[in-house]
Amino acid sequence: MSATLLQTKIAQLADMRVAVEEKQGLLNPDDRDFVVKKAQRRAVLVQALQEVAENLTDKMICKFDSKPFIRGAYYLVTQLLLRAYHQGIHVSSEEVLRLRRVAEEAARKKQSIIFLPCHRSHVDYVSMQLLCYRLGLALPVVVAGDNLNFPIVGSFLQHAGKPPLLGFSVRAARRMLIVPPGAMYIRRSFGDDQLYSTLVQTYIDVLLQGGYNLECFIEGGRSRTGKLLPPKFGILNFVLDSLLSGRVEDAIICPVSTQYDKVIETEGYVTELLGVPKKKENLADFLTGGSSVLSLRLGRVDVRFHEPWSLRGFINEQLLRIYKMPPPINIDWRDTKNQARRQKLLRTLGYKVLADINAVSVVMPTALIGTVLLTLRGRGVGRTELIRRVEWLTDRIRAKGGRVAHFGNAPLPDVIERGLDVLGKDLVGVVEGLAEPTYYAVDRFQLSFYRNMTIHLFISEALVAAALYTRVKRGGGPPIQDIPYQDLHDQVLFLSSLFRGEFIYSGEGLATNLERTLLGLEADNVIHIERDEEGNITKVGLSDAERAAGRENYDFYCFLIWPFIEASWLAAVSLMGLTPPVGTKDDIWVQVSKAQESAQLLGKTLYHQGDLSYFEAVNKETLKNSYQRFEEEGIIQVVKSKDTRIPPRLRVAPEWRPGRDEKTGQLLASGRLWDFTEKIASSRREGKNRRDGATVSTRVVGLTDALGRKLFEEAISGEEGKGKGKAAAPARLSREDERSLSRSVMEQKRRRRLEGRAHL
Repeated sequence: MSATLLQTKIAQLADMRVAVEEKQGLLNPDDRDFVVKKAQRRAVLVQALQEVAENLTDKMICKFDSKPFIRGAYYLVTQLLLRAYHQGIHVSSEEVLRLRRVAEEAARKKQSIIFLPCHRSHVDYVSMQLLCYRLGLALPVVVAGDNLNFPIVGSFLQHAGKPPLLGFSVRAARRMLIVPPGAMYIRRSFGDDQLYSTLVQTYIDVLLQGGYNLECFIEGGRSRTGKLLPPKFGILNFVLDSLLSGRVEDAIICPVSTQYDKVIETEGYVTELLGVPKKKENLADFLTGGSSVLSLRLGRVDVRFHEPWSLRGFINEQLLRIYKMPPPINIDWRDTKNQARRQKLLRTLGYKVLADINAVSVVMPTALIGTVLLTLRGRGVGRTELIRRVEWLTDRIRAKGGRVAHFGNAPLPDVIERGLDVLGKDLVGVVEGLAEPTYYAVDRFQLSFYRNMTIHLFISEALVAAALYTRVKRGGGPPIQDIPYQDLHDQVLFLSSLFRGEFIYSGEGLATNLERTLLGLEADNVIHIERDEEGNITKVGLSDAERAAGRENYDFYCFLIWPFIEASWLAAVSLMGLTPPVGTKDDIWVQVSKAQESAQLLGKTLYHQGDLSYFEAVNKETLKNSYQRFEEEGIIQVVKSKDTRIPPRLRVAPEWRPGRDEKTGQLLASGRLWDFTEKIASSRREGKNRRDGATVSTRVVGLTDALGRKLFEEAISGEEGKGKGKAAAPARLSREDERSLSRSVMEQKRRRRLEGRAHL
């Protein structure tokens, strides 16, 4: 509370409020005692802000300082965790010994270790705390959303001043697995609250200056899809500010990968991804929801630590690249140009951490099985073929520099049997009484969570396969299916830009990555490459060996990426319906959440009608990522009102809207947005009803138009119903929102110029 940064902000806010009151006439400069009254009013405001800050601080800071609690909680949670994950937590002894050496050096220098794990389950922070306890490391303060700070439990784990079981039932103890011990609770959104933002910054400063270890999740929330999410920069921004300002000398970054045989929440994830709103954590669920935890047999947890590195060293290296010389001692980060560079620095930091997490991630047997089952044609796979494909996939993962979970000298069939047992018959079914046991995916949506744990290793191959598919899908002889190198390059560039928010790419650039990927696929005998006299690649196609093998390896790469291509295509198609109806005078703005819900409904309809191959394409997270990507490219424009009661609204940018028939008012399958959609569709999996392009365009466009009209009607009727007990976002923008939109559009154009990256 005594930090200069916080006290300066409190004084600044008090001065701003006094100036407002003076302008409003509440303080009269003509009064004889004006100076005294002004000083008194300022003192009152400072005191009030001080009390608000103290109250916020008390709710936020970690008070995990009771050693009896720590010991008791360690014993209790170990017993609970090892009953759910009955094969324990596995680590690499080499990584653990390295981490201990780093921790000893950091303690000597009074530097913090900032653990940045991936986030797939509430068990993540529990396993991290247990490992730190066992290793003798200072337990990290866990940055947690205040949604977990619900009555009794949140306070108990924040204060940690009583014996661990006092006042708790055994059932409640089981649910302790979902609440972060040693939590620092912060709001999910800060808005324009300058005091709260400064308070969080000050607390981060205090932790880093004191050498306290910190743990926060680079992805923000839990991944519902199984793969890494794009980085969230909130806490990283505070940490970066601590070092750039000079208030903190250095901190140690340690990316962490936590992998599971089976994630306890996947069934709930599927429900959320299909559009059912996430339930807010509460005491009732905490006390009643964990009755079966002790009876679960979820296999094991594998935790891997990347080699820790100096954040100061990273910053200096990046600034040297930016400025082409050693950076000046004092950089004015408020300068617009430097702010853009700071954002680039922050983004580079976030994606480096994600790449480090991927580099040390271990692929579990359940992920191997799920990947194989979802990348094969047909209804099911025999036991012999399953073992063969898992063995092939294991070899490919290792060849790509990935890691596969180690099971000593256990033979592969036993490891696969163990994985099938953990997944259970709700996910993978078996048909007995045949020539050999035959396995099939029961819940493809939930099983895709485990398939997505391997996709980062093969994303380059998957993009190349999808680009090549634009020709392969034509059929005919090999010459017809070969693709000129430039066409392949352009489609890979388009797809990689499209999925920039979905996947983590190598930082070496498209040309280098593409060449290495093509050479690798050629060495694996998946493709053949034609070259000119100078050795330049001119044409690419499937190899004769791959054709003879039924395209099984080529199909594997396609099956990995196709669900994501489907989702992006669906998102693009859904935007067609957001073209204003004929006769609409003003632009109608639709709530972002309702537009995405409408896209999900469209996807479910198209799936059951045969126009969509993958039900996973309707998952909410992938659709949200697509909408975010379209916003970055200016395809859609989003307005976020300062009034927090008004949800974000969107419209299709005028230059992207398709036309309408002047007589019927129906959407036309033409224009910039339709061409963009068709470019995505060129890499989609060929399927039922796909080859009759005119029929598809008529039916699909008709459906999205009908859903779009309904959205417009709801937006207009909701606006007209305001004040009649209905709560809805305005369908039209206020002048303030229009100014905000104008600034946003200009800022996005400026950002796109500064980034200098490929765009859609």
